[in-house]
Amino acid sequence: MVYERVIEIARYVLDTGDTVRGAAKHFCVSKSTVHKDLTVKLRYIQPALYVQVREVLEKNKAERHLRGGEATRRKY
Repeated sequence: MVYERVIEIARYVLDTGDTVRGAAKHFCVSKSTVHKDLTVKLRYIQPALYVQVREVLEKNKAERHLRGGEATRRKY
């Protein structure tokens, strides 16, 4: 069960480029669960997939200040 969830979340993030928060909302689990699945568990389950997902996560991390600024602009 856990293995399937980890793989499913990883494939979703790869296909959509979604953030950890977005994936958590999509799969109805916590951000912590998604983050742990993608950064710890996936590394041992499928190392090749882990490398690909890590690239998406790094890209999202590099762009997060832009998304935060946009959210603030919309709010006010």
